[in-house]
Amino acid sequence: MGIISTVMGAFGFGFGTTIGVVIGYFMFIYSQSTDVQDPEIRPLAELEPESLARMFPEIPLWVKNPDFDRIDWLNKFIENMWPYLNKAICKTATTVAKPIIVEQTPKYKIESVEFEKLTLGSLPPTFQGIKFYTTDDKELILELSIKWAANPNVLVAAKAFGLRATVQVVDLQVFATPRITLKPLVPSFPCFANIAVSLMSKPHVDFGLKLLGVDVMAIPGLYRFVQELIKDQVAKMYLWPKSLNVQIMDPSKAMLKPVGILDVKVVRAIKLKRKDFLGGSDPYVKLTLTGDKLPGKKTVVKHSNLNPEWNEEFNMVVKDPETQELELTVYDWEQVGKPDKIGMNVIPLKDLAPEEPKVMTLELLKSMDPNEPQAEKSRGQLVVEVEYKPFKEDAIPDNLDDPNAVEKAPEGTPSGGGLLVVIVHEAEDVEGKYHTNPFVRLLFRGEEKKTKRVKKNRDPRWDEDFQFTLDEPPTNDKLHVEVVSTSSRMGLIHPKETLGYVVINLADVVSNRRINEKYHLIDSKNGRIQIELQWRTSS
Repeated sequence: MGIISTVMGAFGFGFGTTIGVVIGYFMFIYSQSTDVQDPEIRPLAELEPESLARMFPEIPLWVKNPDFDRIDWLNKFIENMWPYLNKAICKTATTVAKPIIVEQTPKYKIESVEFEKLTLGSLPPTFQGIKFYTTDDKELILELSIKWAANPNVLVAAKAFGLRATVQVVDLQVFATPRITLKPLVPSFPCFANIAVSLMSKPHVDFGLKLLGVDVMAIPGLYRFVQELIKDQVAKMYLWPKSLNVQIMDPSKAMLKPVGILDVKVVRAIKLKRKDFLGGSDPYVKLTLTGDKLPGKKTVVKHSNLNPEWNEEFNMVVKDPETQELELTVYDWEQVGKPDKIGMNVIPLKDLAPEEPKVMTLELLKSMDPNEPQAEKSRGQLVVEVEYKPFKEDAIPDNLDDPNAVEKAPEGTPSGGGLLVVIVHEAEDVEGKYHTNPFVRLLFRGEEKKTKRVKKNRDPRWDEDFQFTLDEPPTNDKLHVEVVSTSSRMGLIHPKETLGYVVINLADVVSNRRINEKYHLIDSKNGRIQIELQWRTSS
């Protein structure tokens, strides 16, 4: 009887299981929706940048972001140099770490800590892209995208209380986007005094850790805890705007200090070369000192005059009279477009005797390149008076390098008024719907002035200045600045379009004498323009 019940039970279990599987299969099949739609297929070109980034996370930044430049040459260089860089970096790390370890170990009653093995492995880091930032300060800012999947072998042995323990780091992964700022830039090698490193986002750090030969990262929960702890601690210390600062040299010792003043009087020009179509010229003189990053100085424009007289005086700070030269360039002013160069010449400061005024008549040349043939026809002459006045050691004036200093207005400026100088430096992220050939249009008191046009450029640079002689300070006036693009092709369809504009109140420049700012352009998505304003008076 027992055998029969066992057989019947097995038969019932097998039959029931079979029936259950069959019923479950048919329920699964026929319970599915019959209204199945094909997935939407879209070309990659129609997808948003965020969607593409999620689909292809390994795409380099120079592909996803046009502001980042491709630097395959740097990756190739590091790849070939890595065996030597690896040894040099490890040697430097050991040298730097040893005194720190010797100083810190007694605090924790540790006898010794030594590197038994230290190598970064055979796989170098790769740079996915680089981005540069331009500022008005003496600094260089670059942003890197770094990915490093390394196979290092770092083995550290520690001894305490007669016991010895080893910690080993293997299989390292680091993904980071550091911003490196080199400032200030100085004229002594390596040409910067400090390095500041910040992280633009939390880094991804992954590594294997062995304690006494046991992989402790395999302990449940510990891996994620350690990874998040490292991210948070590193971000707390170095996430922008916080930074790691390393001083390379003393900036005060690297920077050249002022040693004197060069007085320059631009007297007149003689028989200048005709540049305009109707046989005249609108000359002005630009003065610059080689090795000086401050903006050059300019005389006023003398319209329709081939023998102009200026009698304008300028003071220029001298830092190295043995190597610096005074460059004098005569230009023909153009209302639209780039000014034409009439001629130039230079005066080496080492040829000037201190405290002795010297009147010089300079022949204007096409360029100072000795290999470039000079035209037989004269370009004219320029008469200047120069005097170099060196400082006494105990009488060096302060604020000679002050970038906010404004020179005096030239002779003939109204006593109650002054000279409004507008310098159009550059623009960023300006883009037209049909074309991007930007120039700047200035409107002030009904007068219109324009810069030259820069073709096919979203980040144009002009560095052009315009002057307005006023009988009274422009306290209640406004300056209209407009960025305009014109088509480079002949045609009547979309010949001109506005890329953005800004209206600047001039009350601040009257009180501060000088303003140099970047303004967000109205009717532009991300466009900005840098405008420098100066209010010069005769007092």
